[in-house]
Amino acid sequence: MTRDPQGPNEDASDEEELIRSEFDSIVSGLSLDESSPTTYLDDLDRVDRPAHNDKFIAPNPPTQTPRSFYYSAKRAISRWFKRGYHEDDGVEL
Repeated sequence: MTRDPQGPNEDASDEEELIRSEFDSIVSGLSLDESSPTTYLDDLDRVDRPAHNDKFIAPNPPTQTPRSFYYSAKRAISRWFKRGYHEDDGVEL
């Protein structure tokens, strides 16, 4: 049986050296430049506060008289009956 002349300690140190070199190559690509006008926390705050254009505007339908409400409901129900397949829509009359 032939033994590796380096031994188990040498294998562990080679593996550690490989890990350190990989870590150093990753870290060397990082930039620690803080000259950016905004930080990551500023970006998160901006996400919490939506722009004026992104806000939801609730619809404000015009008021209806009882007569116009009745005719509107009548048209909606007649359209529902005319469309055909009703089994899977969850509505029962």
